[in-house]
Parts: sequence; C-alpha cells; structure tokens
Amino acid sequence: MHFILRYLFVLPALLCCQLSLFARNTVISGSAPGAEGKDLRITTPDDRLTFTEKLLGRVEIDGLGNFSISLKLENTTDATLSIHFHTAEIILEPGINYVLEIGVMDYDDVTESDPFLQAQNLRVNILKPFPCGLNEQIGRFDSIYNAFLLDNFNALYRDRKKNRIDSLQATLNREFGDIDNPFFIHYSTYKLASLEQASLYYNAAQIARKYLIDKPVLYDNPEYMDFFNNYFSKYIAVTSIPLHKIDFRPLFKKPEPEKVLMKTLATDTILQNDRLRELVLLKGLMEWYSMAGFEPAEILSVLKTLQQTSVYSENKVIAANLVKFLTRLKPGGEAPEFTLQDRDQKEISLHSMRGKPVLLCFWTTWCDECLIEMDFMIPLYEKYKDKLRFLSISADKYFSKMLLFINMKKDYTWDFAHIGDRMETLVDYDVRSYPLFVLIDSEGKIFRYPAGSPGRDLEAEIQQIIKE
Repeated sequence: MHFILRYLFVLPALLCCQLSLFARNTVISGSAPGAEGKDLRITTPDDRLTFTEKLLGRVEIDGLGNFSISLKLENTTDATLSIHFHTAEIILEPGINYVLEIGVMDYDDVTESDPFLQAQNLRVNILKPFPCGLNEQIGRFDSIYNAFLLDNFNALYRDRKKNRIDSLQATLNREFGDIDNPFFIHYSTYKLASLEQASLYYNAAQIARKYLIDKPVLYDNPEYMDFFNNYFSKYIAVTSIPLHKIDFRPLFKKPEPEKVLMKTLATDTILQNDRLRELVLLKGLMEWYSMAGFEPAEILSVLKTLQQTSVYSENKVIAANLVKFLTRLKPGGEAPEFTLQDRDQKEISLHSMRGKPVLLCFWTTWCDECLIEMDFMIPLYEKYKDKLRFLSISADKYFSKMLLFINMKKDYTWDFAHIGDRMETLVDYDVRSYPLFVLIDSEGKIFRYPAGSPGRDLEAEIQQIIKE
C-alpha cells in the first residue's frame, strides 16, 4: 500500500515542532437561532490518553442569535462546539476565519430531565471557508471510509481478504492524492494504519516499522493517537515479546524508578525513540494503576516525577492529567473547581470556601427524593453550620424556578447556587442522578464521593471530616 505518505515522512519532526511555536488568531463567528443569551463553548482534548477537556474559549450568544470569538491556536485542532449538552465536532486551523450556521433548536424545552439524556447533536453548516476546507475534505474521506467498512466488514475481518484494502487505497488515491495539508495526510495515513492493524494486513512488527519507528509522535492528530492507543493497549503486559515476561512491580521500589522503567522499556527495539518510549510508559502506568499487585501511590509518584522532569512538554501535560484522571473524585484527589451564581446572583466558587469542609448537594426541584433529603439537611445545617459549609447546586433549567422554590422554604438558609450555563460542572462531578452529595475537605480535596444521604449515614461522615 502506498497511500499519500510523502509529506508525513519527508517533513522533519523538528520542523513540525517549530511550526507549532507561533500561535495565530482563528476567528469563529456565526448564528445560533434559539440560543440567544446562552454560552457557546469551544473545547479540545488536552491530551488523548485521558481526554481531559481543555477550554479554548467561551462566548455568549447575543440577543439576535449571533456570536464571534477569536482564539489563539498553535496547531490544527479537532474541537467540540457545545451549547448546554448539545455538541458538534469541528476542525480548526490557525489563522482561518470560520463562519458557522448552527441549526435551530429548542434549547428552552420546558421538560425537566437529566441533561445528559437530553443531549443532541448540533447541526452546523460551515459557510466559510468554502469550498474544499479541511472539514469538508475529512468529511468526504470519512464518508468513503465508513461506507467501505460497512460493505466489506465480513470480507476484511472474517475472510481476511486483504485485496479489499488495496481497492480502498486506489479509491482514496484518486479522490485525495493531490491534497497536501499535513493534518489531512496524517489523519488519513493513521486511519488506514488502524485498518491495516485491525484486519491483520501487516503483522505487528511490520506495522511498527511503517508507522512508528523513526516517525514523529503526533500528539494533536486524533487518528494518530487512536492508532497509538490501539497499538499499545496492554502492550507492556501482553503484546511486547521482550517486555511481557518482566515483572515490573519490583522496579517501583528502586531508586529513581522512572529511569529504571525507561531503561527496561528500551530492551524493546520498537521503543528506541525516547519520546515514544516515555509516552508508552505513561500509557503503561495508566493501565497498571488498576491492576492487582501494583501500588497506586508508587504509580502516582512516578507520574508526578515525570510531570516535573520530562524533557517533552506534551508528556509533562499527559503526566499531570493522568494524576488528576486517576485520582478523579477519589479520596485525596482535587475537587473540581467551579464558579456559579448564588441565590442573590453573586458569584460563589469552591475556592472561596477553602478553610472549612464543604458539603455539596446536586439537586433539582423536580426530583422527589431531592426534596425529601433537603428537608433532612435542615437539622444537619443547624447543628454543623459553624464547622461545615453547605452548598446546594440546582440543576434546574431556570434560575427563577430554583429561586421561587427556595424562597418558599424559609428553613433553607444555607448557600444555594444555580448551574446556569456551567454544565461542565455536572460533567466534572459526574452527576448522573439526583440527589448527589459530595464531601470536600478544608483544602479542596475529595473526602467522600458520593457521600451518604442526610436521611441515613451522612451525619457520621460529617463527624469524621470535622475530626480530621
């Protein structure tokens, strides 16, 4: 197979790094009828091992349904547009101006339910750049690729008819052989690499020689990282011939275990590149964290060391995100920060409550169990209000609905806040049902997630956090 690989492997990796040093303005403007007054969020994965979300920008859609935002981008980026939980994917290039038309949607549907279940795809029409922008090119590529898979799935994976991939190759060369955009070439190359791997077109060693050895690590390309994640899934423990026989657990006991681990991985000929080897180590640490026999504290210690000492900035970011990911919502992990509006429409943040433990309660007015448990909170608040901050966060669609309800409840005298457009807070705390109670210590770390309910065992947990 000889798909359009000329650019990927001719352009030196050093030049790729140099090109990413200079951020350029990317302007995104357009209309979103029906979303007036709501926030449009633009995010991208901060890395593609943990898929930690990074906010690129946020803009309020004006009273006429229009928006405009300028972003500083260093590299071509696959991004997500979000209005509430409704999303659409887009690829953004540095220095390009985009004009979008987001289809009409009833964002103010009065039906109250879990917003995760109401999520829909935004219908986005890219008016500029047109024609033949990168989004259109990748859209056509994916359409041909997906149709091929649908028609040839059994032939590839059951009958192992490798010549079908050659046929796909010829079609793609005719359609896209003259495109020289590096992001597109990387995207298409590694999408086909994943197909060759899954269909056993080549064996693992051949795949590595063609796509990994002496090739740049493309952290920002989703298809490269998808290929990487598949190829190196359980690689150290199962797939690698020289590594799978090694017991790595004792290595964590040695001085400077991160160096010992890197040296041990170097016995695999595929992992001679330091950057790639360290990235594979990071993926291995992620997998070992939940495996029997490994000490989570030792793995976190190695990750924190790599976060500080790695010479590769991308690997530093991944190490830091892995620490957060592996300890997310676990005792001792950092509680996700938020800033919301309280009942007086003033800002209230988790950070502002540092110094005392905090009890969070995620609730809605339409949840019967929430209302029962909120009444049980009244005596707890009166008993512990001097030693513990209470904050109930309403996920109702409308601030006014929350305010009307709590104003009728004269005994609800603790802090209340409304989720508003900060739907990411529900994601950060993985709020899948209501009510959800969370205890956070005085330093902003998770003490209990989920905490018990006020009507049952919450008081015992409150007494425990106060003593500590």
